[in-house]
Amino acid sequence: MFTLRFDMRAPAGNTTGLYAAAIEMCAWAETRGAVAAVLSEHHATDDRHLPAPLILASAIAARTRQLAIMLAAVPITFWDPVRLAEEMSVLDIISGGRVSYAFGIGHRAEEYEHFGVGMADRGRVADETLTVLRQLLSGKPVHRDGSVSHVTPPPATPGGPLLLIAGGSRAAARRAARNGLGFISQTPSPELREFYEAECRAHGFEPGLFQLPVAGAPTAVFVADDIDTAWDEIGSYLLHDAMTAASYRHGDDSVASICRADSVPALRDQDSPYRIMSTDEAAETIRGGGLLPLLPLCGGLPPETAWPYLERAARAVERAHDTKLEA
Repeated sequence: MFTLRFDMRAPAGNTTGLYAAAIEMCAWAETRGAVAAVLSEHHATDDRHLPAPLILASAIAARTRQLAIMLAAVPITFWDPVRLAEEMSVLDIISGGRVSYAFGIGHRAEEYEHFGVGMADRGRVADETLTVLRQLLSGKPVHRDGSVSHVTPPPATPGGPLLLIAGGSRAAARRAARNGLGFISQTPSPELREFYEAECRAHGFEPGLFQLPVAGAPTAVFVADDIDTAWDEIGSYLLHDAMTAASYRHGDDSVASICRADSVPALRDQDSPYRIMSTDEAAETIRGGGLLPLLPLCGGLPPETAWPYLERAARAVERAHDTKLEA
């Protein structure tokens, strides 16, 4: 089984082809082992990172029937809560409740400048926006500054879609706990899990869904017939993704998906989160209960190059399934 993550980076500029391919890949993969599509959000980037994940999620939802879709992470500080609640409600209707959200607060000063939002108050803004958003998604009118907001139509999911908080800090874990929400940790820290669970109980909630990355586990996987040939073919695309993501973090290496490699050999030689597996290795991972986190269009990888890697991942699912039947 595998997930599909799309950030739509397009340093070479082939934006139209990448978006069409992402939608087609989701439609093709949902009956071949894909369990979820994960869309991320960034703004004002040099390589054209996806800035509007709800729109892409809507297109994917219209082409699929069962595939779960997660938007992670959505920087809630850049959104008007009323407008966001309306878009989430309509998307919940279109998808039949298959779209969930992990909210963060953003970490790039360039994005705050892009929206004209003060970065110093981002924690307070996130808390206020989340409070209003949750009230609107539950169908309640919200009174603010002498006006009333009421979102219609309501979401198809009673109370609204699944909401989570994503982050790697105690402040993020506390935000999740205070609101009775699940938490996606960006760092493999058991201490952060303990802190989150204690905070949940302190605020009268049982701990919710908690996702903790496994130290050393890959976060971007490709499946190849020949690993050396694959590194020659796609290594530069993986390196672009790795170096760009690392540049956003300004020395923060606590995030599990961050790698500081500065060349393709370094990316391959390090115990990095970018991994190219053989079909047998991928099948063994699946047989062991693992998920393959695929990043099919990594670094603007051309669709015609990307498709065979996705097809081999699907074959690994078949191979793992056939082995289990034989056993």
